[in-house]
Formats: sequence, C-alpha cells, structure tokens
Amino acid sequence: MQPNPQLLLELVTMPMPFGKYKGITLCNLPVSYLEWFQRKGFPTGKLGVLLETMYEIKLNGLEDLLKPLKK
Repeated sequence: MQPNPQLLLELVTMPMPFGKYKGITLCNLPVSYLEWFQRKGFPTGKLGVLLETMYEIKLNGLEDLLKPLKK
C-alpha cells in the first residue's frame, strides 16, 4: 500500500489543535504523547487518522518519509 501524499503533507503542516502540545506540528509530537493516544484511543475523524498514522510512522522508524516534505 502506498502512503497517501496528502496525509503525509498534513502531518508536516498541521498543528495539534488542543492539549499539552497545542500548536506543535503533528510530525514533531513526542512518541510518548502518541503512545498515550494509542492506549486511551485516538480522537475520531481526520485528526485521529493523522495521529494514528504518525504513531505508526514513528513506531516503525519511517520518519524519513516525511523529510522531503518538511520546509
């Protein structure tokens, strides 16, 4: 399965809209925060999809996928 380029682009541009890391770009969220969501449940909707995708990327050491997209 090919990664969705639009989804990856949003991971490097969208800020976290709430919580402890409000304003931090999703790709820069600490793994511990993503692990917390994984345990508690990701939010519904697009944000949840993005956070879960970022969790999987970090979990599997695939952060290099995002490097060409970062400004």
